[in-house]
Amino acid sequence: MNKMVNGFTSIEQVTNQYLNKTKSSTPITSQTPFSNILKNQLEVADNSNVKFSKHASMRLDDRNITLSQEQSQRLEAATAKAGEKGIQDSLVLLDSMAFIVNVPSQTVVTAMNQEESLEKVFTNIDGAVIA
Repeated sequence: MNKMVNGFTSIEQVTNQYLNKTKSSTPITSQTPFSNILKNQLEVADNSNVKFSKHASMRLDDRNITLSQEQSQRLEAATAKAGEKGIQDSLVLLDSMAFIVNVPSQTVVTAMNQEESLEKVFTNIDGAVIA
């Protein structure tokens, strides 16, 4: 007998609702051990390349900057291109936004929208990518 908790009858439903933003390579069934589900989710998280520092996350919130999935993919691709060129700290221009990315750690350290980048001076970078 399946007991319904918060509208869910299985861990699979919870996983599909909240954790499977990217499909895992291993299918999850109601018989899948929790440790396997956790391992799969950690692998998915490791594959998402670009992270946001605490400072960058605060800037995104303060400046009401949101990224679509397509923009996030372009940011990741731009970071990968910067890495291929040996850039350590890159300016990534994406639509009307600017991001400073530490490429080796694949971490966005700050984010600006068009108004904040009007000064058009960026310091402490050694390359730029237009995404």
